Amino acid sequence: MFNDIGPLELVTLIVLAVLVFGPEKLPKVIQDVTRTIRKIRDFSESAKQDIRQELGPEFKDFEFEDLNPKTFIRKQMDNDDLGLKEIRNGFDLKKEMAEVADAVHGRETDSATPPSGGRVDMTKKPEIPAADSRPPFDADAT
Repeated sequence: MFNDIGPLELVTLIVLAVLVFGPEKLPKVIQDVTRTIRKIRDFSESAKQDIRQELGPEFKDFEFEDLNPKTFIRKQMDNDDLGLKEIRNGFDLKKEMAEVADAVHGRETDSATPPSGGRVDMTKKPEIPAADSRPPFDADAT
């Protein structure tokens, strides 16, 4: 609940509590706060039990923590029924990048072996024009 409170903030809260409530009333305030938190927890647990009873036996494994979107997505991604692990393992990024690079450079794709020993050269190399060739001329641009 208070995982993000550091030691300096905790000391600051304690000093403020002593200054606001005073050393005489502080133990009574702490007791009242803990009693209120305990009542809220008991109320929450009884509400959860009532909801589970009303849902029936088919929802006996229902967990309220699954309603948190992060928990729900994490639980679904770990589920092997979707086949995501097979899809992830069947995708070869190096091979796909080599095929894209070959298509861009106009080379024939050799699906058996990627060029340069499995590494794809992603650097852009300028093409050197022939000595007698003229640069392209666009009449509409001038």
